[in-house]
Amino acid sequence: MKDNLSTEPGYLALYRSSELEKRALALEARLTECDICPRECGANRLKGKYGFCTSGALPIVSSFCVHRGEEPAISGTGGSGTIFFGNCNMRCVYCQNYQISQDPKAQHDNEIETRVLAERMIYLQNELGCHNINLVTPSHFVPQIVRAVMEAVPGGLRLPLVYNTSSYDSLKTLRELDGIISIYLADLRYASNQYGQKYSHALGYVEASRTAIKEMYRQVGKLEVDNEGIAQKGLIVRHLVFPNGIAGSEDALGWLAREVSPEVSVSIMSQYYPAHKVAEHRYPELARKITPKEYAGVTALVEKLGMENGWVQGMESSENYRPDFSAEGPYGIKKRRRR
Repeated sequence: MKDNLSTEPGYLALYRSSELEKRALALEARLTECDICPRECGANRLKGKYGFCTSGALPIVSSFCVHRGEEPAISGTGGSGTIFFGNCNMRCVYCQNYQISQDPKAQHDNEIETRVLAERMIYLQNELGCHNINLVTPSHFVPQIVRAVMEAVPGGLRLPLVYNTSSYDSLKTLRELDGIISIYLADLRYASNQYGQKYSHALGYVEASRTAIKEMYRQVGKLEVDNEGIAQKGLIVRHLVFPNGIAGSEDALGWLAREVSPEVSVSIMSQYYPAHKVAEHRYPELARKITPKEYAGVTALVEKLGMENGWVQGMESSENYRPDFSAEGPYGIKKRRRR
């Protein structure tokens, strides 16, 4: 913890030096043969061509709201200013956000100009009083996000940016975010590429996510909070526990402690429930919630690894974190307890 931490977000200095504009232009140029995420589809998104993410030149915003159910350092007392982007560069068969991540035809109606995205960031800051701007599923819209930040700065944007990601991110793209993103909220989903492909259609997920998380930690380091416990900078790694050991927790968390740092803040999540295609009984190995024994095994592993920073969810979380994007405010507000 750093008391009275008041360092301004790095994107403000990058804006003043014109570096932010240079990065926006460089990222936008890559959309002509898109290589923004690890898939490197090569689609010319500026000409309306689609790759795997079925997204074009404009950002897609499915919802924006105050989110009070994130980790306490993210939601705090004022809530996290959350922007949910539509579509995704993965296809998780159990996705809890499938209404917006896997319905591209409907999501195209949610395309907006980057100027409007900038206005929504400022609204979340000024009108709703949020602690941060929380960018959910941002990996396929990094150029548009950077452009929107550049457009929002003259309007007074000054909040830390949270990059809330599956970690199926491109190293080249993440390097363009150095100094722009203050807080990385990153999933560590699998320890098996076979499972990454089977359940998320994400080829090479293990290598991509681990490379990405190392880069995130290089940029922002361990979590720093102000004297009210609100995150200002740093990395938080989320680990969702699946049934039947599918998360590969021992391998994944062991890697994190050994190769990144045991001081990384880790959020251990019990909220898995059978959703989307799993709810249709296509994947019987995933067709149940986790057991108390499975979850206790992972929390004991965290203690064994000496990872003392972070949070664990209560076992009731699988009932409390069920988004409905057809309703206002897609998530509940149940908070995690600190370890």
